[in-house]
Amino acid sequence: MEAFFWQQMFNGLTLGAVYGLIAIGYTMVYGIIGMINFAHGEVYMISAYLCAIGLALLSFFGVSSFPLLIFGTLVVTGVYGWVIERIAYRPLRNSTRLAPLISAIGMSLILQNYAQISQGPRQQGIPILLDGVVKFSLGDSVVQLTYTKVFILAASLVGMLVLNWVILHTRLGRMCRATQQDRKMAAILGINTDRVISAVFVIGAAMAGLAGVLITMNYGTFDFYAGFIIGIKAFTAAVLGGIGSLPGAMLGGLILGVAEAQFSGMVNSDYKDVFSFSLLVVILIFRPQGLLGRPLVAKV
Repeated sequence: MEAFFWQQMFNGLTLGAVYGLIAIGYTMVYGIIGMINFAHGEVYMISAYLCAIGLALLSFFGVSSFPLLIFGTLVVTGVYGWVIERIAYRPLRNSTRLAPLISAIGMSLILQNYAQISQGPRQQGIPILLDGVVKFSLGDSVVQLTYTKVFILAASLVGMLVLNWVILHTRLGRMCRATQQDRKMAAILGINTDRVISAVFVIGAAMAGLAGVLITMNYGTFDFYAGFIIGIKAFTAAVLGGIGSLPGAMLGGLILGVAEAQFSGMVNSDYKDVFSFSLLVVILIFRPQGLLGRPLVAKV
């Protein structure tokens, strides 16, 4: 039983790292413009198809390169994020708060149908890219992790550290933080807030693209509807950690992943989605600002 617990713990950390990467996109967009990008899950779905297409192209040319596959997917998903912001958000930025929400849901449906029509409705997949297992002991228990899961944990950590460095130590990061604190004052001081908002959408989409590559490598299968459930779960992770907080997004993803894995292993895997969404309801009722979020203070 102890070995099973630790095995599920590491499985949950792997899943939670992916949730955290996707949740970063939700929390960055909300932190800048105060709105939820409900097309974000579909960007993750698109990245899964891009991973498969990129893998096929590399195989056709006789090239085997993980960095090139990941880089190409990040670039293309970043372009998708830029297009979503320009089409679904920028024209409605000064309208009512409900209009961009409806527009984002419409964009989500467009991307779903675009993937279904262009790639087909059937479930698709890729072969296992990393063979092998790492085994280690925890007390009397032996836990094993596939090379794919080790790679997922390492890539997620690197992605989070690089993004955190960009936000804290670069000119773009300072502009993002200034725009988040007061968009009008940032514009008065000479910051191109439209460009900053576009950059945030691109960065968030790139993180979702990285998550799409990693989760596709782990499970191997995907379809045009793959972004809906995992998108809602990543949103749950963002709310759990405190939406608007980058460390909170990753923390919320890890907590949700571990909780879901333990629930699946010890209770029933058929109800893991019900458990995740019930957790979201509980969070919104008892701590709507999340673990690392701050309560909203009305400015007078």
